[in-house]
Amino acid sequence: MNRFTRRALTMAFFALAGGVQAQGKFPDGPIRMVVPFAPGGGVDSAARLVARQLGTNLNVSVLVENRPGANGSVGGKVVQTAAPDGQTILFSASTHALVRQVMAAPPYDPVADFAPVARVGAATLMMVISPNLAPNKLSEVIAAAKQSPDKWTAALPALGAASHLGTLMFAKQGGLTELTTAVYKGTAPALTDVAGGHVQIQIDAIIALQAMAKSGKVKPIMVTSAKRSPVMPQVPTAVESGYPRLVADSWYGIWAPKATPPERVQFLNKAVNEAVSQLTKAGAFEAIGVDPVTEGVEDFRKYMVGYIAESAELLKGAGFKPE
Repeated sequence: MNRFTRRALTMAFFALAGGVQAQGKFPDGPIRMVVPFAPGGGVDSAARLVARQLGTNLNVSVLVENRPGANGSVGGKVVQTAAPDGQTILFSASTHALVRQVMAAPPYDPVADFAPVARVGAATLMMVISPNLAPNKLSEVIAAAKQSPDKWTAALPALGAASHLGTLMFAKQGGLTELTTAVYKGTAPALTDVAGGHVQIQIDAIIALQAMAKSGKVKPIMVTSAKRSPVMPQVPTAVESGYPRLVADSWYGIWAPKATPPERVQFLNKAVNEAVSQLTKAGAFEAIGVDPVTEGVEDFRKYMVGYIAESAELLKGAGFKPE
């Protein structure tokens, strides 16, 4: 080895060492993944799949922490005020994006106060009703609810959730101007009440409803995808049932505190995309009815801004008032 080669290797070594020291090891401990809904729902199920794969890939523990309440804003606030080091992240649904549209006193701005990391996937919505009710078709549900509006209540896992928007679309297109709604702290408690007959209808992500629908604890009526879902192919679409505009889905994403360094956000984006790709290849997402999404940070930001604008119009058109 001549002196020029030795000099070049020495310079490369110190440059690499300096870069590592400046950036620091990341992640340097367990990652805290906050889910702002109760365990057992669609968001929680998707989060735990991603957390498990992400932890395996990064060789760190990814701890899922459920912090339900206030339409997901309790958990959102936990992440917003966490240290901006990338070690605490939020795994939520489209609900997070609409905090300002559905809350009279929103605790934060989901666009300005968070760093978007990655959109993970989307899932079609499904309508289920209490198993002891007579209707078996969407047209029959609408007819029964029109005839006896005082006997039909729709469960909403959270205001601003895809389930909320899907329920508004259903009520508008079905002409159900008197449909009563009841707000819950997540999908699981709402679904329990539908199964028990305390409320009659729930429209929510198929990922969260399919198990109880398959077991007969609730009755599936329709899905809101353009085509039938491979998860429950026997359930007709709203389009087939005569409602071509009743097409909607729920989506899931990950956010970090606003001041998280851009290089850490980019690191997490790539890590999450890799985890999603692996889960997709393994069939884990398809099994629960989630269509995977892998995209860049800026793509996610633009998607969320567009989604907020479209959803705000739907809420306004339905006469919804922030609560």
